[in-house]
Order: sequence, then C-alpha cells, then structure tokens
Amino acid sequence: QVQLVESGGGLVQPGGSLRLSCTSPDLTLKFYDIGWVRQAPGKEREGVSCITSNSRNTVFADSVKGRFTISRDNGKNTVDLQMNSLKPEDTAVYYCATRPLDGMGCKDDYEFFGQGTQVTVSS
Repeated sequence: QVQLVESGGGLVQPGGSLRLSCTSPDLTLKFYDIGWVRQAPGKEREGVSCITSNSRNTVFADSVKGRFTISRDNGKNTVDLQMNSLKPEDTAVYYCATRPLDGMGCKDDYEFFGQGTQVTVSS
C-alpha cells in the first residue's frame, strides 16, 4: 500500500497563509507528477494545483491563481503547497496525489492519495 502523508493544515484567519507539505515513505516523489486536490463538505473534489516530475510545468485552478504556489524539494522528498491570501472558500480537506508514471504531465487522473489535511479559514 502506497503512503502519501500530508501535513501543515490548520485554522487560519482570512488573509492568512499556510504551507502544506506532502511526503512519502514509499515513493521517490521526484519521479511523479504530483497534485494537490481538495474537497469541501458537500462539494465535489477539486483539483488545486499540480507540478510535473521535472518541475518545468505547474498548473493552478483559476480559484487559487496568484495566491498559491507549488514546489518540490527532491532532497527532502517533499512537494509543498504554499497558500497565501486565504479565503473562507478555501476551507476543505487537502490531499496530495500522484499520477501514473506515464510521462503525460499534469492531468486529473490521480492514482494514489494521502489521508488529507484539514484547512479551515475562518475569523
């Protein structure tokens, strides 16, 4: 069973920032296209961001463009999501996910998901 482990969630006020981190004890993440997706109660899962294995391409949902950034640290085997200017509508459980090793770049067909980390934006 592949494990992805997210951390960094929490409660933050509107306008605040959080940094989520994804790592794995099983996978060398630098070989994978990695995405962050989120799901709020009563809503469908939404792709937030993705970074290709070579870090040359990143993708962001329109709702987070200009506020979120995604990056890798291959030495630490992590993929981070920096979230700035957070809004109440960003409240959700955030999951990191891997795509299949097919060299197809960022597509919304993730294979493995972590257990998620809760992000709550509220005053």
